[in-house]
Amino acid sequence: MMATGIIEVYGLTAAFVAVDAGCKAANVTVETLDKNKPGNADALPVPLIMVVKFRGSVEDVRAALEAAETAANGVSGVISKHVIANVEPSTEKMLRINAFDKN
Repeated sequence: MMATGIIEVYGLTAAFVAVDAGCKAANVTVETLDKNKPGNADALPVPLIMVVKFRGSVEDVRAALEAAETAANGVSGVISKHVIANVEPSTEKMLRINAFDKN
């Protein structure tokens, strides 16, 4: 069964570190990274929230998320993480949306 794992971290550096650790820990691929600058950005440890999406088997995605969480916590921190097993087609479309092409 295929799955998607989503992890939100503080900042671009933590996102790259999370991607690297997750891909080294398991047989996963990475969707386009996403960004979010919330209204309270100045109150956050880093004023940008990044989202990393891993794809693979449920077991591989879980292993990737664990490694990504550990790595990102060593940089600036993790906000949340979640595994979606057997992604529904309409959810699949939403997972491909990203904000990098927007101002």
